[in-house]
Amino acid sequence: MVGYRRELSRCSASIVVSIIVVLSGGVVGALLLTYVGDTAFSRLIPFLILFATLLLASARSMGSWLSARTFGANHTRPSLLTRLVEFLFAVYGGFFGAGLGIMLMAGLLILGVHDLQANNALKNLLAAIANRVAVLVLAVSGLVSWSLTIVAFIGAMLGGLLGVRVARVLPAVWLRRVVVAIGLVLSVYYFGKYYDLGV
Repeated sequence: MVGYRRELSRCSASIVVSIIVVLSGGVVGALLLTYVGDTAFSRLIPFLILFATLLLASARSMGSWLSARTFGANHTRPSLLTRLVEFLFAVYGGFFGAGLGIMLMAGLLILGVHDLQANNALKNLLAAIANRVAVLVLAVSGLVSWSLTIVAFIGAMLGGLLGVRVARVLPAVWLRRVVVAIGLVLSVYYFGKYYDLGV
């Protein structure tokens, strides 16, 4: 988010509503996770990542069909459907987290944010909000392994700061291809891990 502060400063005032919606969805997703067992959750992982990846890959074609349904007549004011999509993505983020960035990028493309730098900036902001509020809920529930969390936190900070620099120099089409490729690789890996496919 720090790396993309310039792009975020140009976002419309409606981002405030998005933040509130995403906060709510993140809480719901985290509470849902506390009621799901480890085995069931693990077996959902490859499907969730694959769904997010396919959503990003098809976002452009879906965008034209959904644009009239997600925005008002002037195509600048988000509708109730837009907020519902944001909420559902945030529930996913609070419940799972992995692949949330891919899903948010796809969702923002579908909702009309075609500038991939602005898309990436908003994705980072909304994902951070959904994840942080989920962490608070899960920390209270006692499900967080703090020793592993510290390592992941440091890696995420470094990756976020360096990733912005890489994303800014990559052409939009290649940025999308890289993200889709990573999502597909992760999907194959987790299908192999949790479904005994030998991966």
